[in-house]
Amino acid sequence: MKRTETIQREFLYGRHAVHEALRAGRRRIYRLLLAEGLLPRPILEEIRAMAADRGIPILYVPRARLDAITDSHQGVVAEADPYPYADLEQAWAESARRPDPPFWLALDCLQDPQNFGTLLRTAEAVGVHAVLFPEHRSARVTPAVVNASAGAVEHLRVVQVTNLARALEQLKERGLWIVGLQQDPRAIRYDQADLSGPIALVVGNEESGIRPLIRRVCDFLIYLPMRGRIASLNAATAGAVALYEIARRRDFQ
Repeated sequence: MKRTETIQREFLYGRHAVHEALRAGRRRIYRLLLAEGLLPRPILEEIRAMAADRGIPILYVPRARLDAITDSHQGVVAEADPYPYADLEQAWAESARRPDPPFWLALDCLQDPQNFGTLLRTAEAVGVHAVLFPEHRSARVTPAVVNASAGAVEHLRVVQVTNLARALEQLKERGLWIVGLQQDPRAIRYDQADLSGPIALVVGNEESGIRPLIRRVCDFLIYLPMRGRIASLNAATAGAVALYEIARRRDFQ
């Protein structure tokens, strides 16, 4: 008898996360759980309408049932397939077809789900083509990350790779400049660097930054100047500043 692979389902939660998962339509949603007594809101009506259009069962349940899943549900939970990662070649093919120069983001062992999700939200907002991250020692696209991204990750191509250095080398061979965001004596101030061409921005771990192996792959490093008493910004904030600077150089409007 042929064995069939069982797909582990997960519970997406939060109004924006569920709304964007439905809108993107990239993963199967099996049922929608709504807390009884929710007050009418436009986003809730859109969620109900999209679910009904796709024949997704809608269940009205006591809030305590959703509380047993998470305390951050906002009255909305969806049972869904896991996040559909893209593969590198698929993401590159889509990136190459776009009219603007390739714009990628690589997250080197970012471990905090909130930082991970926040950066994915910013990446989607500025038009990043695809996001890379390593399979090991990194956060993944979990329901917590989807919620932290306000559902933006549902519209992104996210690629999980076994070897981040090798994947970046492949992008370099295809004409991308690999730019690391790192406080380093050799780094160029971010607003003085050439960030106008095809770029993959690398953002490192919250504690140690970009690993030495990945730094060696980078064509150059950039840094954010600090005038206050603290030595650095967190990864999500620093990454957001750099992403918007790259977008600005591309006549972002």
